[in-house]
Amino acid sequence: MKAILFARYGSPDVLELKEVEKPLPKDNQVLVRVHAASVNALDRHTVRSSPLFVRVVSGNGLRKPKDQRLGVDLAGTVEAVGSMVTQFQPGDEVFGRGVGAFAEFACAREDALVLKAASTSFEAAAAVPVAALTALAALRDHGQVQPGQQVLIQGASGGVGTFAVQLARVLGAEVTAVCSTHNLEMARSLGADHVIDYTKADVTRQRQRYDVILAINGYHSIFAYRRILSPTGRCVLVGASASHLMSSLLQAMVFGRVMSRNGKQHFEFFVANPPQADLAWIAEQLEAGTVVPAIDRCYPLCESAEAMRSFERHAHGKIVITA
Repeated sequence: MKAILFARYGSPDVLELKEVEKPLPKDNQVLVRVHAASVNALDRHTVRSSPLFVRVVSGNGLRKPKDQRLGVDLAGTVEAVGSMVTQFQPGDEVFGRGVGAFAEFACAREDALVLKAASTSFEAAAAVPVAALTALAALRDHGQVQPGQQVLIQGASGGVGTFAVQLARVLGAEVTAVCSTHNLEMARSLGADHVIDYTKADVTRQRQRYDVILAINGYHSIFAYRRILSPTGRCVLVGASASHLMSSLLQAMVFGRVMSRNGKQHFEFFVANPPQADLAWIAEQLEAGTVVPAIDRCYPLCESAEAMRSFERHAHGKIVITA
């Protein structure tokens, strides 16, 4: 089978399409014939592994990657199942999180997959898992969004952000989306009640206060967000660009904890590890049309390097790879 591998860390140029053996599912795994996968910040960090501490934390090797596979999000058809798998059988159409999804076949744990509705395309389903589940956990579990609350989505045009705008509306919030001029109409089409063009206004300098702030990729410091957070508000930081990763972690883990203890406001940085039930709930929203993935562009597997470059150029929504 064909798969994307990276023998060394670096830019998307290190990605290569190679012929490898088809993986065999373990007892609790499902082998999926991949029809579509999608790119996430996790994939970018995995390939570049910069700064150096990312390599230390990942345990994937300091000088070169031990595991050269790439990709988590996938959608496809079940090819085979492990001996302990009971939820799926060959021929089922599924989506979820796997290992080495940028390939023609990939394995995934049974509890990381759900059935795909016939009305949902493979491309749409592949765009969902990491981004939508991160947005859901950030808003519902960590932001504790309640109906009628004012919610600010900073970074509303990216993968997590486009889902966050829609999910915040599903949770009953009044949503303000922050994005560039080019993405204002897209944010409105996704359901944002208000939009702010960050190229023309600094949202942290306005008078409006928010009950929940979802700050994606560390554009501002938590001290700036504190100015526009309600007295009992919650600020959730999700991910960070490579240049802001260390500072975002430091702020959230040190200053965020201190500020959370000394007042009624709450600050935190988190990485989602969602249960299968959340993915099943998202699948229901897809089928109902309540949540619609915003896909920027699809690339064939052989153009995965270009797909990654497109992602790094700040894609408008999700970048999907088709096998």
